[in-house]
Amino acid sequence: NGPRCDLYKNIIDYGCSAAAVITAQSSMMIEKVTINISLQQSQVSPQQVSMSFLPGEEKLVDVQVFAPTKGPLDLYILMDFSNSMADDLDNLKSMGKELASLVKQLSDDYTIGFGKFVDKVIEPQTDMRPIKLQQPWPNSDPPFSFKNVIKLTNDLDAFTRDLQKERISGNLDAPEGGFDAILQAAVCGDKIGWRAHSTHLLVFSTESAFHYESDGANVLSGILQRNDELCHLNADGNYTHDINQDYPSIPTLVRLLGKHNIIPIFAVTAHSYTYYEKLKDYFPIAEVGLLQEDSSNILQLMDDAFKNIRSKMSIRAEDRPKAFETQFLSTNGSVAQFGAFDFQPGAIGKFQMLLKAQRMSNEQPVCQMDPDEKQGTMRVKPTTFNAAVNVKASILCPTCDCEKVDKCYGNGDLVCGKCQCYGGCTFCNCSVSTSAKDTSQCIQPGTTEPCSGRGDCLECGTCVCYNPEQFEGPYCQWDKTQCQRYGGFLCNDRGSCSMGRCVCSEGWQGSACECSKSNQTCLDSKGGVCNGQGECVCGRCKCNDPTKMTSTCEPNFEAQLGVCEGTRSCVQCQAWKTGEKKEKDKCDECPFKITLVDELKEREKVLDSCSFRDEDDDCTYYYTVENPKDPLVKFLDVQVLEKKECPPASLLWLLPLLLFLLLLLALLLLCCWKYCACCKSLCQSCLALLPCCGRGRMVGFKEDEYLLRQSLLTSDHLDTPMVRTGPPKGTDVVRWKVTDNVHRSPNHPQALIKPNPKETIQFPISLRLNRMFSENLSRPDSRDAEQLRKEVADNLNEVYKQIPGAQKVQKTAFRQDYAIMDTVLSAPRSSYPDIVKLTEKNVQSGNVHDLKVVPGYYTVATDREAAGAIEFQEGVESVDVHVPLFVKDEDDEKKQLLVEAVDVPIGIAEIGKRLVNITIIKEHATNIFSFLQPAYTYSRQDGVANIPISREIIEDGRTQVTYRTRDLTAKDKKDYVTVEGDLSYAPGETQKIVPVRLLELGEKDGLLEDKQVKQFVMDLSNPREGAKLGRYPRTTITIADQPGKRTQEVLGPVSGKCLVYPLPAPKAPEVAQMQQKGYINQNASSPGGHLHSPENLKAKATGPRSIRLNWDPLSGNPMGYKVKYWIYGDPEKDAQVLDVKTPQAELTNLYPYCDYEMRVCGYNAIGDGYDTDMVSCQTLEDVPGEPGRLAFNVISPTVTQVSWAEPAETNGNITAYEVIYTPIDDPVGPAKKVKIDNPKKRMLLIENLQNAQTYQYKVRAMNSIGWGPFKDATINLASQPVRPLSIPIIPDIPIVDAEAGDEYDSYLMYSNEVLKSPTGSKTPSVSGDGGYPEPKPQVTYNSGLGYAGMQSSSQSQFSYNLSQGSRARTESSDVNEALYNLDRVLLDARLSPGVPDTPSRLVFSALGPTALKVSWQEPHCEKDILGYCVLYQLLSGGEMKRINVTNPAENSVIIQDLLPNHSYLFKVKGQSQEGWGPEREGVITIESAVDPKSPLSPMPGSPFTLSTPSAPGPLVFTALSPDSLQLSWEKPRKPNGDILGYVVTCEQLHGGGEVNGDSSETSLTVPNLTENIPYKFKVQARTTQGFGPEREGIITIESQDGNGMMMMTQHSETSGMVTRQVTKEVVQRSVMGGTTVTKKMFYES
Repeated sequence: NGPRCDLYKNIIDYGCSAAAVITAQSSMMIEKVTINISLQQSQVSPQQVSMSFLPGEEKLVDVQVFAPTKGPLDLYILMDFSNSMADDLDNLKSMGKELASLVKQLSDDYTIGFGKFVDKVIEPQTDMRPIKLQQPWPNSDPPFSFKNVIKLTNDLDAFTRDLQKERISGNLDAPEGGFDAILQAAVCGDKIGWRAHSTHLLVFSTESAFHYESDGANVLSGILQRNDELCHLNADGNYTHDINQDYPSIPTLVRLLGKHNIIPIFAVTAHSYTYYEKLKDYFPIAEVGLLQEDSSNILQLMDDAFKNIRSKMSIRAEDRPKAFETQFLSTNGSVAQFGAFDFQPGAIGKFQMLLKAQRMSNEQPVCQMDPDEKQGTMRVKPTTFNAAVNVKASILCPTCDCEKVDKCYGNGDLVCGKCQCYGGCTFCNCSVSTSAKDTSQCIQPGTTEPCSGRGDCLECGTCVCYNPEQFEGPYCQWDKTQCQRYGGFLCNDRGSCSMGRCVCSEGWQGSACECSKSNQTCLDSKGGVCNGQGECVCGRCKCNDPTKMTSTCEPNFEAQLGVCEGTRSCVQCQAWKTGEKKEKDKCDECPFKITLVDELKEREKVLDSCSFRDEDDDCTYYYTVENPKDPLVKFLDVQVLEKKECPPASLLWLLPLLLFLLLLLALLLLCCWKYCACCKSLCQSCLALLPCCGRGRMVGFKEDEYLLRQSLLTSDHLDTPMVRTGPPKGTDVVRWKVTDNVHRSPNHPQALIKPNPKETIQFPISLRLNRMFSENLSRPDSRDAEQLRKEVADNLNEVYKQIPGAQKVQKTAFRQDYAIMDTVLSAPRSSYPDIVKLTEKNVQSGNVHDLKVVPGYYTVATDREAAGAIEFQEGVESVDVHVPLFVKDEDDEKKQLLVEAVDVPIGIAEIGKRLVNITIIKEHATNIFSFLQPAYTYSRQDGVANIPISREIIEDGRTQVTYRTRDLTAKDKKDYVTVEGDLSYAPGETQKIVPVRLLELGEKDGLLEDKQVKQFVMDLSNPREGAKLGRYPRTTITIADQPGKRTQEVLGPVSGKCLVYPLPAPKAPEVAQMQQKGYINQNASSPGGHLHSPENLKAKATGPRSIRLNWDPLSGNPMGYKVKYWIYGDPEKDAQVLDVKTPQAELTNLYPYCDYEMRVCGYNAIGDGYDTDMVSCQTLEDVPGEPGRLAFNVISPTVTQVSWAEPAETNGNITAYEVIYTPIDDPVGPAKKVKIDNPKKRMLLIENLQNAQTYQYKVRAMNSIGWGPFKDATINLASQPVRPLSIPIIPDIPIVDAEAGDEYDSYLMYSNEVLKSPTGSKTPSVSGDGGYPEPKPQVTYNSGLGYAGMQSSSQSQFSYNLSQGSRARTESSDVNEALYNLDRVLLDARLSPGVPDTPSRLVFSALGPTALKVSWQEPHCEKDILGYCVLYQLLSGGEMKRINVTNPAENSVIIQDLLPNHSYLFKVKGQSQEGWGPEREGVITIESAVDPKSPLSPMPGSPFTLSTPSAPGPLVFTALSPDSLQLSWEKPRKPNGDILGYVVTCEQLHGGGEVNGDSSETSLTVPNLTENIPYKFKVQARTTQGFGPEREGIITIESQDGNGMMMMTQHSETSGMVTRQVTKEVVQRSVMGGTTVTKKMFYES
């Protein structure tokens, strides 16, 4: 039963016979060659090594290298020939002799060549006008991409002569196509003339930046193909494929130059020096030199660069098989870093090569890998050499002779009864017959691969799919994830994917199940389908005339308002040949024909009834308009009354009557003036009574004033009725406005504070939609509400984008009142008048872009004023004005709002009662009454329950409150005596006790009653003299019948999540005293005969979901036992109960890796006995669940970023993730695996993907048990939008090259998009999160202290092992949740409940040289976030600017007033009702080219990049004693200036320390700490550029049971400040020369 592969001694001990043992021995053969130093060329020794390895074996080989003093040299100069380099070319031509002298000085065996480049000959890189294609500049050559002008030659005279013939050329844009030239110079070895045994140098001279991959791919020139990395030079040396393929990427150049042993030297001017300085870091060996504007120093630059190159040497292993690992060691045995070998030219250098054969590769045994992955020949050489050590390595995988039998036809081995065939044969007998190898039956017609490449082909021609859950069909040709999608969901989540098409659920149809068969969404207001004017298609009405119909094909109200006016001229010209269209040609253009009738239909039966006066004869004509009855007819049905109404011929007979009426009117006016002259308003009333002088319709507010109490307000608006009197026919629109705080005088302090007009505030906006309100709109998560919300947002955003600085609308909701829409627009405060005008203009037109609204209704509000309009439709006499109340905390005790009816823009009504005052009064409590606790427990033996009632005094004086008891399960006069009454408190009195008498149970009650818990409540009510009720206006009193039951309930329910620390339960004072005196004993027998608690209760986890319990059996003949168990942290009242008959139990169906608490009690006929003490047990780990949703960020067509969420069920500690990505459409595309060992880095950046290819991504998680299931998703890169440039403030992201091959698997490199941020580092720009490589775990011992460190997930800090008990089940190990639970423990050092934590990440995105987008992640908060505050200022000091974000749904702002090339400090914090939370800080700089004459003005069209300083290294803590520790850290990798010192702060009981002076000391001793108290330390560097970002860490010195041991525990943190305002002790140290010279202590409050 032992293993088959072991040491010989162990195998014999296991009982195997010696004859059956096969001994496999590795071998190594070295062909040594002596280095001949007289031979002036690069040499290595040995030149050939053959080695075989056993899996896991490693071998060491000594290697010698020799670089000659003046070895063979190939120098190829590649020069930018754009017009701006004209003077550079002239200087190079004049340096022929100096160049020859330099080359001879560098080598005795040399060649020199010359090439030139400009850019792709295509727009927009090149001016394509014919005249410019001939000569882009005076005296210049036509434009070109790259040309090999002079092949490498040793004839310096010919080189100088040919160089004189060259002329400059030109192009349009600033970046040049030099990457095309570099690639062709590398891969066209024969045409360039590179020699095999020489050093290859390529001098790249330019003054411009470079184009790279994706600049030519559908971004600029429409060139879609990727660079094929092949040579395309014609006989003349011209590059012929410049307009057929894209520029190469940076990883491609790195790989190809290394493959061909070419060392680049970048000679560039100051304009582009920073770009190439950062580009250099990606090459193994490269040099960058600063070129003068005219290239006058190019020779000196080449000389210096060559010397630097000769001083460096790095060793690399090319063509390494995947199963091997290589390391290179110096002669002392230490692993050499990259470029660390310092071999001098002319001397023999020595190093050691360590070659190791792996046992496993990607969890696959190496013996099961493909032959080319476990054997091959690798070339080990210095990067500057062509000569190499050829190492032929293979892994031995021996097979026992007994397994080699003829049953497998000699084509395989018999292993465990099955043939393992050679060469990939898949049949059981490894037969070589044609029929056995025939897989044609498994090939689908039209394809070439058996089983579509998704399964195995059996002998019978049957395909067995690899993943039946995903693939199906006789040829595995159908993918269940590739059916049509709708709204991003497969089959609209309304069906399933089967055989390539969607099988829809009942009630749905369509190719993607997107259409509902129900017509419920097509019902009109009358219950009909589409009002008979259309048909219901896919759940939507398709109207015959959609332009004048609602969504249910009902008449459009806006169209109704304009139908009469729109048809007037056509009716006139057709009926009577009058009006503006009386000419026949104009009248014939009318879209409808009228019908003359003798009698018109009633108004209710038609669309509208119209009447107008004909100007030609002063007669009035009437007609009706209605929709056609025939749905095929698209024109209106217009019926005109044949007879007009005309005035009589003469009006002379009316003159006497009119004179008489005038005299009567004058008499009446005189009478009114006689009796009503005292009041103008009464005079107007009198006039209104006259039938001929009545003022007609009047509108105005119903009331004069409203008085409101703020404490009774249930809404932030008040519906204020406005009424209309007079004839109700016709429509009136009334505009109104409201102003806040009108009671304040102009000199009021608040009135003198003028708001910032540029401040971004929220504008609540309300409109009435032209549609009926449905029940679905009242549910925000319904599909109808979501679709309408999107439609509203799209149209409003289109309209309000005219407002400068306006953002997108948020919080859109709908109300019952005629489908009124409420939303919020964020914009500068100064834009309020423009928003009102724009809103009114669009509303009166009936359209907000394409959104149909009802004219006459809108509201636009700010935080201090509002304006709007309401509409009285015909027959309506009262309308409510929805007035905002602007209730704010800073309001005065009594404030007034003034609502004013401004005017009537539409209608004939006049305004009567124009103003209404609204007064809001704040109420402040003078006293607050409350119980101390929500629950108490007393024993009947106490005889009385003393209930304290506390009073919090705000304004001292006399006050009263009423109390009263009420039954629950306890009954009055049976269990207790009810009490009620009033408590009077004298001045200064803060507490009174209310006694409640408890009654003893009779003997009969004690024996017969069940064991129901007896409880009653006491309530407080009716506080007087301005008092209020406080936190606990009610308390519950529990009566314990036996002393053993006197336990106090926990103050409140504990969260149901696992990782929660419960609070200790406070007890009533009387109970605590009795327990301390020993009067209460849980195991004491009661007179009723209840059972004792079981003893010796033990729990043991037997699996991930099961726990076994055992206890000693009880005496007294128990009827059984009850086992109560619950998740640690849940309240015990929620426990599950298991009834067993034996003293053991098996708990099943539990959560894996979760803490449970348990109690056991026995029971008999009397009832339940006493519970045991609580025991806890943790279930075992299980494999994790599948990761959360996959998210993709497509950076370019060949670069994508994939991220995922942690599994909902981790079932243990996640240790690693695995990502597999496979091209679906490419049958030969291999699946690639990437293993991420840091479980906190749930993100991967993948480069060099195939353009327009569909990839399948799979992600799974691993814990100590093993791998969990995959989470998969498929994405097509070509169909995804490219994201803008961003620098994420997140930990390091692994980045892999999808095409680089195995030797690049562990080489992390940023994509070309990330390169636009030239940080000079291979890690992202990080603020507050570090950016250091992950340190290996280490252990430090000092004074009995031990700790182990590892890198934190989100702060790159050390996280120490926490000495804790059982941990509870966690659905996610999110740091925010851990901090939340830690906050529950630190009762004396926590934030106020409900205050937001620190925003957990900052993301900066550059929008221009002076514009930046700042985004952040929502912080954890127990209460709703109300908004955010963004502060920023120059890092060097200056005005702190503030932006308030009042919309909590927005987590980003755009800032456009920054200075180029200046560092800024940004701070972001959140706000809730409890106040502001702590800040998250970040430092960022936008780098760009500026005008030399104006340093603050960016150059138009110049590129811009982001950079940020880094934080100090990880914090390391060493405990010196129980009350002191030593804190140390590393210097920032990129300090952005000289370090002047460090600032160290400690938040808790101590303030902080500061290390001053220009010293290298990076440590600090902190004394006077307290055990078991957490401290937060922050360290930031102060440089000449200002303060950098902080490095944070939380540490606790714990005591261990008094045994003298100390344990330091550190908790990682991303948000939250676990501190409170206490007296701070500040430790300040001055450091000079590394010696402490002063130490002083002071205190601050």
